[in-house]
Amino acid sequence: MNSNVIARKLEALQKKAAIRSIDVAKVLQIRPETVSRWNQGKAFPQPRAERTLLDLEYIVDLLADLYEPQEARTWLFARQKALDGGIPAELIQQGQTERVLAVIKQLLDGTYA
Repeated sequence: MNSNVIARKLEALQKKAAIRSIDVAKVLQIRPETVSRWNQGKAFPQPRAERTLLDLEYIVDLLADLYEPQEARTWLFARQKALDGGIPAELIQQGQTERVLAVIKQLLDGTYA
């Protein structure tokens, strides 16, 4: 994945969910400076970080169908009853993306009240 693609993905996260570089760094468990270097094309994500970044982008894309950007950011970083009090960003960080996706699918389908 080239640096331009990474920069576009980071920009999409900002636009669709008000997610800043520091938020991306927190979810990916890396330093904010690393995200900045990706954005500038000076470095590339390692495979694990790249996978998590792609998962985060996919989730944000789905949330954009439900929420305004700031609401999507709040949803990602707040405890969610549907996740037994889990915080979606932390679950993504822990590799539990499928759990988060299942809840979002319920929200999109209108099957979660």
